[in-house]
Amino acid sequence: MDRILAESGLEDAFVRRHLGACSEKDSERKRGFRAKVARKALRHAILLAVTGLSVRELAMRLPDSPLFAWFTGSVQIDGVRPASKSTIERFEKMFAEDDVAQLVHDLNRLAMDATAAPALLLEKPLDVEEVFADTTCVEANIHFPVDWVLLRDAVRTLTKAVSLIRAQGLVNRMSSPAQFMRQMNQLCIEMTHAGRTKDARRTRKAVLRKMKKLAKVISRHAQRHRDLLVAEREKTAWSDAQAQQVLARIRNVLEQLPAAIHQAHERLIGERQVKNADKILSLYEPDVRVIVRGKAGSAVEFGNGLYLAEQAQGLIVDWAFIREQPPSDGSLVAGSLVRIEANYARPGAFVADRGFHSKANAARLESAGVFNAICPKSVRDLQKRLEDDPRFRQLQTRRGSTEARVAILTNDYVGTPLRSKGFKNRSARIVWCILAHNLWKLAAMAAARQREAREARAA
Repeated sequence: MDRILAESGLEDAFVRRHLGACSEKDSERKRGFRAKVARKALRHAILLAVTGLSVRELAMRLPDSPLFAWFTGSVQIDGVRPASKSTIERFEKMFAEDDVAQLVHDLNRLAMDATAAPALLLEKPLDVEEVFADTTCVEANIHFPVDWVLLRDAVRTLTKAVSLIRAQGLVNRMSSPAQFMRQMNQLCIEMTHAGRTKDARRTRKAVLRKMKKLAKVISRHAQRHRDLLVAEREKTAWSDAQAQQVLARIRNVLEQLPAAIHQAHERLIGERQVKNADKILSLYEPDVRVIVRGKAGSAVEFGNGLYLAEQAQGLIVDWAFIREQPPSDGSLVAGSLVRIEANYARPGAFVADRGFHSKANAARLESAGVFNAICPKSVRDLQKRLEDDPRFRQLQTRRGSTEARVAILTNDYVGTPLRSKGFKNRSARIVWCILAHNLWKLAAMAAARQREAREARAA
């Protein structure tokens, strides 16, 4: 991976693009320092994605691993220490997502360039003659969205914020915040054990009414402390940014608490269903969606949809991380073909499962001159094509590896669940993981080629 980044010129070009946004008035020494930091940031972000570690775990591993220290340029000389967890997190967020995506496409195009293939130790250049697509769900790092647990989350956040404000000397008349939290925990225990009682439904409704009452009391205390902090922030030891951070936590919960109470009331007391589009799944991750997959062990997942397309050797050439409720798989084909043709070339064949099948896609692929290897929804049509079309049969056999490619990316690189917070950070993290995956794939192919050459010389 180090050889691919350094000798191909990809790393230098990426750093130059990053420095292009810097001021031209910067001295040569300052630009050199910026370039050094940018290289370290790129290497740390790639290593974070390759290892699948958290930023804290990677910060602990760097001093113990000579290999990690060498790859990131963090060798301890003259008291220079490896990056801390906060620095590693800043490194990952230093570059724009579009710049990292451009680096992914540059890497792929390099592997598809006949003149550059020998430098990467590839037997022959890769291509996008055959594209294999699939979709999955990237699970968000939230607990299972139980309605009454949302009230517990709201109370916990508000009581912690109130405790911080009171610790700064801004107090309003109320009981101890810790006492309110104890009361809510006791109600949560009662709700948990309510299902074992004889009259479970009535018990659950009675406990929820107490939770609603307590949540409203705590929300009023939080509002008064919020107003007190806004009016008398100068009396605290906080800066304006620190105060705004606490105020943002309170504001986020107070804005959603009425809807969370209404949702719990409708489902538990009113015993009425709430539409998925109207549900609050997390007070802290508003972009998480309910994704019904209907698979064994994961009938319903909570996260965001991810579309992936790989070429025959396993490089990911196209992707889309979907913020809203994921559309049908078939509606993703048109945009993917446009992006693949813009970044590489028009593919010769498009392969996917039956979820991508539609008459519109069949007509679109035929008009574009792309071989349609999408699995038909009709079992009879599928059997006929498998019997009569050898190329379709071969491509559908290869499509099974795409399922493995999706599992490798989500489990070994992205993580289940994805730990990054906020849709923007989750989307950027996925692009870093795709870059690390493609780098690792090319490096593995080069290592296999070297191993074969050594065995041939030994023979």
